[in-house]
Amino acid sequence: MHKEKTAVVALGGNAITKKGEEDTVARQFANTRESLEGIVLLIKDGYNLAITHGNGPQVGNAILRVELARGRAPILPLGVCVADTEGGMGYMIEQSLENRLKKEKIKRDVATIVTQVIVDKDDPSISHPTKFIGQFYTKEEAKKLAKENGWVVKEDRGKMWRRVVSSPIPLEIVEKKTIKTLVQNGIIVIAAGGGGIPVYVENDGKFEGVDAVIDKDRASAILARDIGAELLLILTEVEKVALNFGTLLQIDLNKLTVEEARKYLKEGHFPPGSMGPKIEAAIQFLESGGKEVIITSIPKAYDSVKKKNAGTRIVRGS
Repeated sequence: MHKEKTAVVALGGNAITKKGEEDTVARQFANTRESLEGIVLLIKDGYNLAITHGNGPQVGNAILRVELARGRAPILPLGVCVADTEGGMGYMIEQSLENRLKKEKIKRDVATIVTQVIVDKDDPSISHPTKFIGQFYTKEEAKKLAKENGWVVKEDRGKMWRRVVSSPIPLEIVEKKTIKTLVQNGIIVIAAGGGGIPVYVENDGKFEGVDAVIDKDRASAILARDIGAELLLILTEVEKVALNFGTLLQIDLNKLTVEEARKYLKEGHFPPGSMGPKIEAAIQFLESGGKEVIITSIPKAYDSVKKKNAGTRIVRGS
C-alpha cells in the first residue's frame, strides 16, 4: 500500500436511511450495501481507507426509545446513544463491506472503532445549544421535561418544541494512533460515526463526556488530518456543490480553491444546515495539510476520484 493513497470517505446520512422510506433494519442494510459500490472500487485501486458516517435519524430513534422507556428502563445519556449508534451502524457497514469483499475475492480486513472526539469544554456552543434532537412536544410537555431532566428546549419552526444540544467544534480524535496504525496496514476502519462521542479533557488529563453532538463532516476532516490522509471524500445527496442552489441561477462547480470556497461561504451560498459544514470541513482539512477534498453523491464517488467529470474538487490553490 502507498501512503499517497490514503483517504477518508464520509458517508452522508442518506447512505443508510433515505428520506421517504420506512426506516427498518432490513432497509438500512440494503441502503448500506448500495452505498459501498464506489468504496469497493477505491479498495480495488489500492486505497487505504477510513470510513465515517452520519447518524442523525438513527440517534434520533435511539433517543426516542429512551424517552418512551422513561420509568421502565434506565435513562441513557446522549453520549451513550451516540456510542450505541456508532457500534450498531458500524456493524452494518462492516458486515456489508466484508461480504462484498469476499464476493470480489479481495483480502482486506474491516474493523469498527467506537471513537471519542475531543472538544473544548469552554466551547461557546456548550452554553448556547442550538442543535435540535429527538421528538416534538407541546410547549407544556417540553418545559416539564426540561425541568425534570435538565434539558434546554426551544421552539422549532414556530410550531412544536424540541430538545436542543450543543454542537462543539472537534479538535482531535482520541483513538487516532490506533486508527492510523490499522489504516496504514491496509485494514479498512469505520470510525467517528455520527461525528464521534464528544469528550473534553479534565485538568488531570481524564476524559469526560459531553451531552452534545459533533458535525460528522467536521469530525471527518479532523480524522483525515490525524491519520495523515491526502484525500477527504464527502458523499452527500448532490453530485456537485453549487452557487445559488435550488434557484434558476444555480451554477454547478467543478473545482474550487480554498480562497474561493471561503468567499462563497461568506456570501451565504452554503447554508449552515446543509453544505456549510462540508465546505468548512474541506477548508480546515486542506489548511491542515490535506491535498484535496471531493464533494459528490454516492453513485458518483469513484468517478469523481478518477476525475471523470463528476463531483466538486476543492484544493489549496489553483
